[in-house]
Order: sequence, then C-alpha cells, then structure tokens
Amino acid sequence: MTGTFVVQLFSGNQLAMFMVPCVIGGFFILLFAATLRDRRLAEADKPTWSLRQFASTFYFNPRKSLDFGWAFASRFMFVLAYAFLTTYQAYFLLNKIGSAEADAPQQIFLGTVVQSVVLIAASLIGAPLADLLMKHYATPTSVGVAQTFVTMGLIYFVAMTAGAFLFRVPPPGFTVPPPVRRNRALTVEHATLRPPLITLRHVHVDVAWKTPQFGLLWAVLFLNVSAGIGILEQASPMIQEMFKGRVTASAAAGFVGLLSLFNMAGRFSWSSLSDRIGRKRTYGVFFTLGPLLYVTLPFAGRIGSVILFVAAAALIITMYGGGFATIPAYLSDLFGTQFVGAIHGRLLTAWSAAGVAGPVLVNYIREYQIQHGLPAAQAYNVTMYLMAGLLVVGFFCNLSVRSVAERHYMSEDQLTRERAPAAAH
Repeated sequence: MTGTFVVQLFSGNQLAMFMVPCVIGGFFILLFAATLRDRRLAEADKPTWSLRQFASTFYFNPRKSLDFGWAFASRFMFVLAYAFLTTYQAYFLLNKIGSAEADAPQQIFLGTVVQSVVLIAASLIGAPLADLLMKHYATPTSVGVAQTFVTMGLIYFVAMTAGAFLFRVPPPGFTVPPPVRRNRALTVEHATLRPPLITLRHVHVDVAWKTPQFGLLWAVLFLNVSAGIGILEQASPMIQEMFKGRVTASAAAGFVGLLSLFNMAGRFSWSSLSDRIGRKRTYGVFFTLGPLLYVTLPFAGRIGSVILFVAAAALIITMYGGGFATIPAYLSDLFGTQFVGAIHGRLLTAWSAAGVAGPVLVNYIREYQIQHGLPAAQAYNVTMYLMAGLLVVGFFCNLSVRSVAERHYMSEDQLTRERAPAAAH
C-alpha cells in the first residue's frame, strides 16, 4: 500500500516511479540492519564473502526451491486480494450494491470491524489447527508441512467460494431502504446537529491527501499504532522480565492471547462508542487515558502487581484496536464517502510506518538500557514513558482536526462526471 501511494506521487516520471520506492525501501532495510543485534563471529569462523555471493542471496531458482516459490506466490496473491478489498469496498457498496451515501460509512466501518475480528479470531484458531494437522500428517520422513498447507488451502478455498456465491449484483435502479436510527453519528439528522466534522459532501482522493486534516489523521493513526504495537511486540518478554520468577513462559503466552482478545473487543466497543460521541472525542479518550495507562505499567512492575499490569496493558490494547477500527469512519466524516476507500488506503501508510517505528523504538531503547547496566526488569520504564509522550503528541494532533475547507469539496458537476464511468458499467 505504501508503494502504491509513493508511485502515484510520481506518475508523470517513469524513472522516479521505480527508483523512489527502491530508495525508501533501502533506507528502512539499512535502518533495520543498523538496529539489529547480531552475534559477532571470530575471525577464523567468518565465511568467505564475495559480491557475487551477496547478489545471489536475492535470487532463488523456482525449480530448486519449489516450496519457497509457491509460498511466495500464494502470499503475493493473498496480499493483492486484501488490497483490492480495502481500496474498492466503498465503490462496490455505492455503485453495485446501491447503498445510500449516508449509510456507506457505517457499512464500511462494520466491514472493517468484522474483518479485523475475524483476522484475530482466525489467528487464534489457525495456529493450533496447523499444529494438530502437522502432527496428524507427520511421518518418519516428513513433518507434514506440505499436507497441512494443502488442507488449510482447501478449507480457505471452500470458505471463499461459499462467500463469493453469496454476492449478487442488484437489478438496475435498486437501492437499499434507509434504516430508522436514533442518535447515530452518520445520519443526516446527526450531521445537522454536529456540522463541523461530519459532511455529506465529498473530497476527491487526489485533493484529500494534501489537506491538513489528512496529515493530522496520519499522525494520529501513526502515533496510536506505534504505541500499541510496541506493547504487542514485546508483551511476552516484558511481563516475564518485569515479574521474573512469578510469570512463566506459558503464562506469558496466555497473556499474549488475552491481549488478542482485548484487541478484538476494543474494535467493537470503542468503534461503537464513536457512533455515539463522535470520532474526535473517541480519539481524545485514547490520547487522554492512554498516557496514564502507559505510566501505570512501570509503576505496576515497581510495586510487583501483576493484576494491575495485565489490566493496564489490556486497556491499552483495546484502544489500539479501537483506533484502527474507527479511522475509516473518521475519514468518511471529514472527506465524504465517494473516495473513502482510496483515502483509507493511503492513510494505511501510517500503519506500515508504525509497524517499523514501534518495535524499533522499544527494542533499541531496551537494548541500550541493558547495555548500560540497567536491570532487565527496569529496561522498559523509559520506553513506556516515551510511548506516553507519543500519545500526548497524538492528543494535540487530534485536537487540531477541523472540518475540511470549503474549496476542497467537489461540486455537483464534478461528482456527476466522476460517477459517470462507474454508472456506465
């Protein structure tokens, strides 16, 4: 998604379309290599090295590494399908299903929540299922990986085929009757009561990403995800090191599973609450309560309270999941529904960047603290204070969000021309 966004910026320069993403990718690879702590080999143990050998590590022969080739191809197709779903769901709802513009954001929001919940639930089910299947197919000469992938692929094929047959293109002129709602954030009535941040008009995707509102929401998502993913990535070693001798490895694994459940619950609860109180206020709660909870984590470790630590971490993760599930509706409130899918796709670059920044910050600061003699149990304190600081910055970014300037909205003629190609199909 990040690559697509960058390529679009240089659509008039074919060389830049290829080179700029390569330079950006190379920068993050070098950043990862610079922060990676690796074992230093003795001079006698170092293997011979050549530029040709180094270049060969970026190539594989599909005939000799058939399993890797199939794994790469299947992963590529899966990610491609996910990108199509994320980007074009708004167009499908409006132009194929016939959803009303005022209802599309709510439907996208529900779809995002359900998709996120299913993803988390599937991860909890898929790993044990794969383990059981490998044990079932294991033989003295094989661990059963190939058979397991085939079985799970068939399950996936049946599920996706069944889902595909449920879709039907509605007849011409079909529209979804508007439901009767009370106090919903996306109705015309609610927009009349709360005009500043909820619009029934539309901003073109090529204009939306240049507005201050897009930049602020990018920062909001980046900061919220960076803080949350820092906890998720280090949850197991963190609780074991902060409560050494009291929390076993199996208990830490259970703690990680518990956080996944709270992640799922947060996507339902916080996003539903945002329909009642608004998106900006919901994120205001995240960035007000979040720093207090992050400061609570080292305090819980200092007083030796496992219950307080688990409770604070669980609440933090609910806001991580809730923030991710609420952002599509936040975008539709500000920019309208016509291009919300494409705008959301560009905003997901913040998620990608946070996926790098969060773990790098946590790991680097922790290693730095330990190398300078700080006990492992206290190595996370500075990190938690830093995460609290990031959320404070996010609070002011969210506070600065205002309605989109009038000049950025599309006119009725522009909107009609934009919809004409889709209506022709």
